[in-house]
Amino acid sequence: MRKLLLAGVAAAALSTSAVLAPALAEDIKQGGSMTVTYKDDVSTLDPAIGYDWQNWSMIKSLFDGLMDYVPGTTELRPEIAESYEISEDGTVFTFKLRDGVKFHNGRALTAEDVKYSIERTVNPKTQSPGAGFFGSIKGFEEASSGDADGLSGITVVDDHTIKFELSRPDATFLHVLALNFAHVVPKEEVEKHGADFGKHPVGSGAFKLSEWTLGQRLVFERFEDYWNPGVPKLDQIIFEVGQEPVVALLRLQNGEVDVPGDGIPPAKFIEVKNDPKFKDLIIQGGQLHTGYVTMNVKMEPFDKPEVRKAVNMAINKDRILRIINGRAVAANQPLPPSMPGYAKDYEGYAYDPEAAKALLAEAGLADGFETELYVMNTDPQPRIAQAIQQDLKAIGINASIKSLAQANVIAAGGEEDQAPMIWSGGMAWIADFPDPSNFYGPILGCDGAVSGGWNWAWYCNEDLDAMAQEADSMVDPAKAGEREAMWRDIYLKVMEDAPWAPIFNEERFTIRSERIGGDDKLFVDPVHIPVHYDEVFAKDVQ
Repeated sequence: MRKLLLAGVAAAALSTSAVLAPALAEDIKQGGSMTVTYKDDVSTLDPAIGYDWQNWSMIKSLFDGLMDYVPGTTELRPEIAESYEISEDGTVFTFKLRDGVKFHNGRALTAEDVKYSIERTVNPKTQSPGAGFFGSIKGFEEASSGDADGLSGITVVDDHTIKFELSRPDATFLHVLALNFAHVVPKEEVEKHGADFGKHPVGSGAFKLSEWTLGQRLVFERFEDYWNPGVPKLDQIIFEVGQEPVVALLRLQNGEVDVPGDGIPPAKFIEVKNDPKFKDLIIQGGQLHTGYVTMNVKMEPFDKPEVRKAVNMAINKDRILRIINGRAVAANQPLPPSMPGYAKDYEGYAYDPEAAKALLAEAGLADGFETELYVMNTDPQPRIAQAIQQDLKAIGINASIKSLAQANVIAAGGEEDQAPMIWSGGMAWIADFPDPSNFYGPILGCDGAVSGGWNWAWYCNEDLDAMAQEADSMVDPAKAGEREAMWRDIYLKVMEDAPWAPIFNEERFTIRSERIGGDDKLFVDPVHIPVHYDEVFAKDVQ
């Protein structure tokens, strides 16, 4: 998922952190209203279209899918599916739907709705950014090109049973079905509103839209006929838009706001963090993100592993963390710490300028060389690039900085001979779902090393691609540990080749009002705010 990295309550579509002190159901009362602010209005609430940090969690509140995650974790669980079975060869997934699931318009949800919703996402007329996630379903190429009306791999067995046949084993398929792009919509409402369905969303989620005054506010109300008894606990959530983050923070101090959705404003971060009255209100959590420097292995001298390793050893990550006020932890591998497959015992390349100089000499570049470092031109990215530039100069690498608009940096990275080095800040990859494969294929695999792709290092190791394919064919849950270990080995082998210099994994900070209780280290899970409010907070908002 390509997004700007924001320190907010919903800065990523899928982030994860352990919920340290989940509320007990008996401690939560029914009722109350919560107010959340955002600077910008929402573009759409159509699950097939919405793909940004702000609307993702709102859509999650209005719609349901076959699968979901336990709030605050990467653990998959059925949602409107009651159960599922996977064939031994990992190519057939059969789901039984729950009884009593209704849309907000009162109609019962059936397997036919599930089929329609996924085929709608794949249909090129929908122009969904998530269509490619369903590429393993039989008939995808025909449906996505418009040559077929639907997906031949989806069969409605009966009203409560749906079967998916895949063209290849795909261990990520359950994760795909937990994405918003797989959420279920009623055909009649889509046809009624057409292109405006995103402004008139009707789903089967815990909340339903009761008001949307463009540029001012959205109001979600509790769906009384929600299939999961007792959820949600809140009666209402009000999203106020057009609120500058600094103003939202002041309103929180005055008791007018419960959660500033854009998080703690950067200009106020140190002040808020050091203020004793905010100590118990700040919430911190990691996200599935890594910031990194890419080195184009197709361009000299980065075609030499010794040079790439030297860059890894030249960069002082602790100094970069100070530039962003400590809102991250140093990274030593592509995967973030909360991602399955992360190698906890791996130490990575130590900061060692002298050893870096020795590696350059070994590569025949004892006198150094000149290159270019591309960076997005929005603060603090240029300042981070300048710190990297200084570190590289200390070992003899003179990197001129090319500070450009985000789109221009991305375009340069997508060309084989344009960008020798890129600092990924502001454009870095945030996982679409918590599976290690999502960090490989698009940004490190051979399929991503194409014109317009996101593999800006142009790194292609066919042996690792084969290992990745083997890992993703392990769909048997009993082999989850084996699959995770294989992905761990893949990323460690990537680090041996060093096409990246991983720099940091960003931490996210937000703040809550005094009426919202909970452990001071509790993380607001943006995917489930506010759907499973009772599972995230230790008190009700009354």
